[in-house]
Amino acid sequence: MDWTLFGSALLSSTLLPGGSEALLLYRLHQGADPLASVATATAGNVLGSLVTYGIGRFGRRAVNRTSEKTERHVARAERWFSRFGRPSLLLAWLPLVGDPLCLVAGVLRVSVGSFLLLVTLGKLARYAALAWFV
Repeated sequence: MDWTLFGSALLSSTLLPGGSEALLLYRLHQGADPLASVATATAGNVLGSLVTYGIGRFGRRAVNRTSEKTERHVARAERWFSRFGRPSLLLAWLPLVGDPLCLVAGVLRVSVGSFLLLVTLGKLARYAALAWFV
């Protein structure tokens, strides 16, 4: 397993800034196995989203919403979630809104099973599309 790719994907799907797409593309360009790389990136990214979900579900006060930028992203995610419901979690891979969507899902106590299914499908599709175009 490519632990660097896994770690990069995990960190990039938490509320911390980061991106794992460039590392995935680099690994694929270097000849890494596409299936293993996509699976590794997806697993790390989903685990990171699960951490964000857990923060929302169990540690609502642990989320620092004092910055105006964070408030805007969380408010946007709440609007998406109230408008589109659980299927909006398919878009958890999107920059800026994806992490807050996972946080809102935790705050709203979406079931872990449906959360994992939808988030995994969305993130797998994104990484698979990236690998397909390389």
